[in-house]
Amino acid sequence: MSVQEFPAPSEGMLLTHFLTVSDVSRSRAFYRDVVGGRVVLEENPCTLRVANSWLIMNPGGGPTPDKPETTLRPPADGDPVSCFLNIRVADIWAVYRDWSERGAEFLTPPVDRGAELRCYLRDPDGYLIEVGQATGMLRGRFADPPPT
Repeated sequence: MSVQEFPAPSEGMLLTHFLTVSDVSRSRAFYRDVVGGRVVLEENPCTLRVANSWLIMNPGGGPTPDKPETTLRPPADGDPVSCFLNIRVADIWAVYRDWSERGAEFLTPPVDRGAELRCYLRDPDGYLIEVGQATGMLRGRFADPPPT
């Protein structure tokens, strides 16, 4: 790893996303081989450059001095979703075909929501990933407001 590749800004800040994973090598392979990320650091923590963002992955664990009373763990089956990765693409059908050929299992094919085309898949630990392509948004059609 070169220092220039690691997400450590010399000024300002840089946003990364941390995933607590049950098997670092399995998750690293998924985000590298299916999603197309570039591994910057294999482990401790596993760090990948994914498009113009970063993913950092490590196993879970109990409280530490800097995060007392906090336990990190991957989601369990049936856990409600509180956040997810949102990947925006230029051609959702090409991504859907390419990632499916690489082993991704999408919940559905891309669905036209008016404002965008989108579909979802889960990573090996069950994290939800949305893949979306702006369509109607580019012409002023935005998502319907939530029901009141």
